[in-house]
Amino acid sequence: MASLSVTIITKNEAHNIQACLDSVAFADQTVVVDSGSTDSTVEMARAMGADVSIFADWQGFGAQKNRALDVATCDWVLSLDADERVTSELALEIQAMLAKVPAAGQPVAFLIPRLTQFCGVWIRHCGWTPDYVLRLYRRGEARFSDDLVHEKLMLTRADTRVVRMNNHLLHYSYPTPEHYWRKLQHYSQEWARQRHARGQTATMTRAALAAIAAFFRSYVFRLGFLDGAMGFAVCTMQAQSAFGKYFELYCLGRKHDK
Repeated sequence: MASLSVTIITKNEAHNIQACLDSVAFADQTVVVDSGSTDSTVEMARAMGADVSIFADWQGFGAQKNRALDVATCDWVLSLDADERVTSELALEIQAMLAKVPAAGQPVAFLIPRLTQFCGVWIRHCGWTPDYVLRLYRRGEARFSDDLVHEKLMLTRADTRVVRMNNHLLHYSYPTPEHYWRKLQHYSQEWARQRHARGQTATMTRAALAAIAAFFRSYVFRLGFLDGAMGFAVCTMQAQSAFGKYFELYCLGRKHDK
C-alpha cells in the first residue's frame, strides 16, 4: 500500500490538535508546521508523534502549507486544517484507495466532500454544502498558491484526473460566534492587504453591493433558508464578511491616497 503523509498548519490550536491527529492515526507520517503558538499546541503534537517545525515568520496560508508539504516524505499527501476531522468511514475509503492506486502512471488527485458545523449545527445549504475540497494528492504533483488567504491547491500536471470521494471530512470551524468574528477580521484584513498590494481598490458602493449579493446568493439561490435560524445567521454573517473585506480594501486605498 502506498504511504501517506498528513500535513497540518497551526497556531494556538491546543483545543483542536489532539482530535485532528487522532482522526488520522492511520497515516504513516503526520507533519505539523506551527507559526508561533503560545499555548501547548507544539508540545501536544510532538507528544503524539508528529514531525513538528516552527516558522514564526508568517507569509500567508499558502506559503505555510507549502512549508508543511516540503517536510512530507510519503507517496501521498493529505492536507488538513486543525479544525477538521477525518471520519472513520473516510479513513477506510482513503486506505482502500491507497491499497489499489498504482505508484505511478495516470496522475490522479481526490476531492473530499466537507461538512461544516456552525455553532453546533451542521449546515446543509448556504453554499457550504456540497463543498468538495481538493486535499489528497501524490507528493510532487501539487503545490499551494502563495495567497495570504483563500489559498488554492494547484495541480502541476494538466492531465491529472480529479476524482470525488464519497465520505465526509468534518469541519468544526465555528464553534461559537466569537470564533467566526475573529476569523472574519483576520481573513478580511489578509484579503484586503493582498488585493491592495496588487493595486486593486474598492468603493463603499462596491462593499454594499457585495454584502447584498452575498446574502441573496446564499440565503435564496443556495437555499440557506432551509437551514432555519442558523441558516439565516450564516447568510447574514457571509454578507458581513463580503462587506468587511471590501471595506478593509477601501480603507487601505484611503490611507494610500493621503
